[in-house]
Amino acid sequence: MPTKAHPAHPAHPGEVPADLPEPLPEPAVADLRLETVLGALSDPLRLEIVRRLLLESEEFDHTCGWFGFDRPKSSLTHHFKALREAGITRQRQYGLERRSHVRVDDLNARFPGLLALVAAWTPADSN
Repeated sequence: MPTKAHPAHPAHPGEVPADLPEPLPEPAVADLRLETVLGALSDPLRLEIVRRLLLESEEFDHTCGWFGFDRPKSSLTHHFKALREAGITRQRQYGLERRSHVRVDDLNARFPGLLALVAAWTPADSN
């Protein structure tokens, strides 16, 4: 099923792969809560994860290793779970690994402009 390019997500793929595994449990679009989404994005590492998925992603789903963070796997697993449970990312299980992407259409429908702000954010240590 083709998807449109998103201004806040220049690298969003042109087509969703047909053979995707089902997503892990996540909130429905109607159940997305601004306070929950903002709470998840209040952590700088999670904000950076979402920003990089928006700006640097060239594939549909990414593993934790794609980011190159120097953090324990258990810590990264916690952050990715928090993003999924808040409804910001969608995760799918591929064998032993989970891959993530931002729920661009869902978030833009529920909170217009939010992802543009995330994409425009500059981490404090990159000034």
